[in-house]
Amino acid sequence: MELTQRLGDKIAIALSSLCVIHCLATPLILIILPSLGALVADNHEMFHQVILFLVLPVGVLALWAGYRHHHNLSILLIGLAGLGLLLIAAFFGHDYFGETGETALTIFASLIIATAHVRNFISNRNVQSNHNFPSNRTLPTGDCHHD
Repeated sequence: MELTQRLGDKIAIALSSLCVIHCLATPLILIILPSLGALVADNHEMFHQVILFLVLPVGVLALWAGYRHHHNLSILLIGLAGLGLLLIAAFFGHDYFGETGETALTIFASLIIATAHVRNFISNRNVQSNHNFPSNRTLPTGDCHHD
């Protein structure tokens, strides 16, 4: 389960980063190369659907596996909130918030998701370190008098 969680966190961070880059780069590409507008418009929705299809199961699995290991509920809830916001952006963002609002909400959700996965990864590593070096170990004491 630890491998699933670590790998899942890394994949979720990469996908969230890719989403942010896509959301920020698309308008710039359209400004610089307007002839690509039709190509980008056709693939824009498909890109979001593919990312959502990948990030939801990977994200939930990695967050849950991490929570079972480190028991930090705030990390799980922050990650799930980010995933929920991403779902809202994907299904309702354009209709309720317009294109700019959808993009802003998607970027915000992606940053929340990435932050939760970074915290999940670090918390898991800290718990693992604590298991390898328990704090309840005592060092041998002896009479070491050096005169």
